[in-house]
Amino acid sequence: MHRFRCFIFCWTIAGLLTFTWVSAQQYDPYQAFASGFYTQHGNPYRSADGSPGPAYWQNRADYTVHARFDTASLRLSGDVWIHYVNNSPDTLAFLWLELDQNYDRPDMLQQIEHGQVLPSDTGTGFIFYAVQSGGKDLHYRVEGTRMQVWLSQPLIPHQEIRLKISYAYHLLPRSGGDRSGYLDTRRGRIYEFSYWYPRMCVYDDLHGWNTLPFLGEGEFYMDYGDIDYTVTVPANMLVVGSGVLQNPAQVLTPLELERLEKARQSDQTVLIRHAAEPATRARGGELSWHFHMSNTRDVAWAMSSAFIWDAARILLPDGKSALAMSVYPEESAGDSAWGRATEYLKGAVEIFSRQWFPYPYPVAINVAGPVGGMEFPGITFDYWKEKGKDLWALLAHEIGHNWFPMIVGSDERRNAWMDEGFNTFIDVYASEIFHHGEYAPKRDGEYAPHGGNPADELIPFITNKAVPPIMTHADLIPPQYLHPVEYFKTAYGLVLLRELILGHQRFDSAFRIYIRRWAFKHPSPNDFFRTMENVSGEDLGWFWRGWFQHNWLLDQAITRVEYGQNDPSQGALLTLENKDQMVMPVVLKVSLENGDTLRYRLPVEIWERGAIYQVKLPTHVPIRQVEIDPDHLLPDVDRKNNVWTSAINP
Repeated sequence: MHRFRCFIFCWTIAGLLTFTWVSAQQYDPYQAFASGFYTQHGNPYRSADGSPGPAYWQNRADYTVHARFDTASLRLSGDVWIHYVNNSPDTLAFLWLELDQNYDRPDMLQQIEHGQVLPSDTGTGFIFYAVQSGGKDLHYRVEGTRMQVWLSQPLIPHQEIRLKISYAYHLLPRSGGDRSGYLDTRRGRIYEFSYWYPRMCVYDDLHGWNTLPFLGEGEFYMDYGDIDYTVTVPANMLVVGSGVLQNPAQVLTPLELERLEKARQSDQTVLIRHAAEPATRARGGELSWHFHMSNTRDVAWAMSSAFIWDAARILLPDGKSALAMSVYPEESAGDSAWGRATEYLKGAVEIFSRQWFPYPYPVAINVAGPVGGMEFPGITFDYWKEKGKDLWALLAHEIGHNWFPMIVGSDERRNAWMDEGFNTFIDVYASEIFHHGEYAPKRDGEYAPHGGNPADELIPFITNKAVPPIMTHADLIPPQYLHPVEYFKTAYGLVLLRELILGHQRFDSAFRIYIRRWAFKHPSPNDFFRTMENVSGEDLGWFWRGWFQHNWLLDQAITRVEYGQNDPSQGALLTLENKDQMVMPVVLKVSLENGDTLRYRLPVEIWERGAIYQVKLPTHVPIRQVEIDPDHLLPDVDRKNNVWTSAINP
């Protein structure tokens, strides 16, 4: 959700250097390189190398939903049939469900009288009419954004159950934690629906039932399954939704069907519906739109009589293809705005598919509307006023969430950084690639209004003791720090891992294997950390500990340069110091008096025995200047001590 921008850097490795360790006191190597980063060993469910174990399991939830929306009352009513399979080794006496629409209920602020919670106003949030299994009512209770359903018979391992829940709720202008809502435009109202049916909580091997409440910041964590849904709405509405439309001939006009087929074969955007054209083949009454999506965490949908609709073919690896579509009002049209939205969507999906993992769904959709930026499997809700570079950044980021966390199904509520940060990271490189960098470099205007350096932009946050570490629940992070922590610092940490610590080849191999291993599964942070270490061949505990678990500061310094026997032809002895607790490899730029420039890279292990490190540079002419981190890739809190300049320099 939402956006971030960052630079891409490059670095040079050169030379084999001799070295000496000298002890110092401010920096503690026993903290930085402490053993025991992993507090648990591998087990049958999750292997020590970061892959799913031989006994890995996860439960499955399939849904069939029939819903009707009344535009006069703004009331959505429906029935959801849930087919839930207990693949766990545990017996479940009860089930937990997500009720994220209840975020808007008054009883989120509970009134207490005589020790009891008073009945809530049912004007917002879910209303339930029946919760049944096998035609029999089940006992349930609602706790904020969660529902606990007690079973008449416990669900034993490898058993399945079918629930039917009849429900309703009223759509607000902004509802479901600002992830749904409606917007009035010149030709009609746009409606966006998410979190629109009760969904199963995840039961996993890490926490059992995952029942953290929805408080607005932490997003969702769902099991995978097939979702078949039908929405009945006024006949003048054009509906788009996650998955594939199952009854196009019953709802679309012959001209729309003809243009849609043309778009499936076109690499250029094809207009499917003009704003002034009829939206459907019906003239009045209601129409039912039937969609199906396989192997997905969730579905969302939108409708309007005002939508312009266009589409184009997405080219995927191995000769496969999918369809990119955008819908938007007249106010959003034009080549500087949403007229290029399908081009942006197509480009982003193709880049992410080539770089990391093929897009798995037949359709990808952008919806212009009231929601500023929110992702769902196969569909995104994006702000209707965005244009140009900002629109590209928004659309690429939101569809990028289909890789994290829709394909790689991490727990957004506990580990939002594995969702927002990973996705922001892949955005950085997509901006470099799209149209040969038309909108590169990806920068974050919130932190670099004048095009500043992203490493320097991090410093005010990592030096602020009020800012929590990356590995903090999203709902515990103060709103003003949510973006810099989850998006910015996480993504920039992965940039450092790729550009400085591992290099492109090792990083890309490990990251791709992580995605393949955990596609449509539920990884934990340790599964990511272990995979990156085992595939790259590096012990990265120092990095995970300093960058992710803590906000340790980095201050690398050059304290002295002297020549062997006071003779430049004998080489130079360079003394470096690590003055704070974070450690990083050292990149040196050495400028010689004869005009030559040399680059050296020292591994992070130089700091294992202390804060002072001496290295002999194999130079043979006088040195004019030595600089640490010449590309300003690192968030060094004191750059004044990064440069040594010869006293005899003019």
